[in-house]
Amino acid sequence: MELDSQVEDIFRLVLPQQKALERLGIHTVKDLLYHFPNRYVEASDIKTISSLTKGNSATIFGTLTKLKTGKAFRKKIPLAEGTLEDDTGKIRVVWFHQPYIAKTFENGGFVKITGKVGENKRGLYFSNPEIARADIAEASGSLFKKGVPRSKQGFSIYPETRGITSRWFMHAIRKVLATPEFKSFKDPIPKEILAKYNLPDLESALLYMHSPEKSAHQRAAEKRFSFEEIFFIQLSRLKTKKEYKENKAWTIKSKTNDIETFKKRFPFPFTNAQERATEQILADIGKDHPMARLLEGDVGSGKTAVAAVAVYAVANTRPEGQDFGHLSTAYMAPTEILARQHFLSFISFFKNSPVSIGLITGSECRKFPSKLDPLGHTKISRTQLLKWVANGEIPVLVGTHARAKNG
Repeated sequence: MELDSQVEDIFRLVLPQQKALERLGIHTVKDLLYHFPNRYVEASDIKTISSLTKGNSATIFGTLTKLKTGKAFRKKIPLAEGTLEDDTGKIRVVWFHQPYIAKTFENGGFVKITGKVGENKRGLYFSNPEIARADIAEASGSLFKKGVPRSKQGFSIYPETRGITSRWFMHAIRKVLATPEFKSFKDPIPKEILAKYNLPDLESALLYMHSPEKSAHQRAAEKRFSFEEIFFIQLSRLKTKKEYKENKAWTIKSKTNDIETFKKRFPFPFTNAQERATEQILADIGKDHPMARLLEGDVGSGKTAVAAVAVYAVANTRPEGQDFGHLSTAYMAPTEILARQHFLSFISFFKNSPVSIGLITGSECRKFPSKLDPLGHTKISRTQLLKWVANGEIPVLVGTHARAKNG
């Protein structure tokens, strides 16, 4: 058995269980072991019926009898009720608005009930407790550590779905944890990293998550698996970044004098932050691999101006091996209104230059400059716009994310 072994090869599954595991995304042994409990029942919560008092929150193992449906005396609320019995006594159990429970569970079946104890004229009772089928082994502690008294043990509650129960997960996971192969599973995190951040190894962390002896163990395991998740997200991003940098990209060569002249077209001087962002972006696109950079700033901080400088540098770079044409830029906005605003802004930046600008949204397409008005723009068909973009006649295209994705 390995971590990537299929669950269906380890356990005999009926069809409802297969479908349930599929819904939960559990296919391999690793998926099963990483299906962590959503809560734990502490040993102190497991009680006998004779020890119950009003207000107790408790878990009781016992035999459920006298199951029947009915209605509340005053409000006529449909309900199910029965009697739970263990070696020490009996207690009434009521489920309001859940009459189906009387038909779901068999009369005389062994169950586990968890809830809060109430009291009325008829005595102590459970109201709307959680209920699950159980077995004698679970109640007697044979699933727990040998030699440890039942009164000192708790158990784990797992997320369920139709067709599979928390009890099945408890049995299946403990079966895997008890195999010799479990100790040989390879830890995906190197030992030196575990030591550096004081994290438990895989074997200890899984035992701590599924059968914590104390809360400190549970916290240590949660810390380790949270770290593991972030660790592999970061590794994936670093791998993607490395692969991305191995791709080739156009080298954008920008002349300092041209850039400074272009920046004078803005109605404001660039701030130190804008100057720094511009220099870093121009340096990045001047390399032979793709840029991966995020420009952040508040509304009105000048992000569009910085982007326009980069667009200008691209539009004034010839394709490699050519002495004509322009490299192209797609400038995307989240809404049509913002796309039109950026289109008009770019017109003010690029007027009196040989660079044409296009606008594509769900409702219209436009081109600057217009043949009739060199300082204006005109509507054109989407087919014509895309043709001119494809052949390089329109090197700057402004649009929305949705149109860019679908078009």
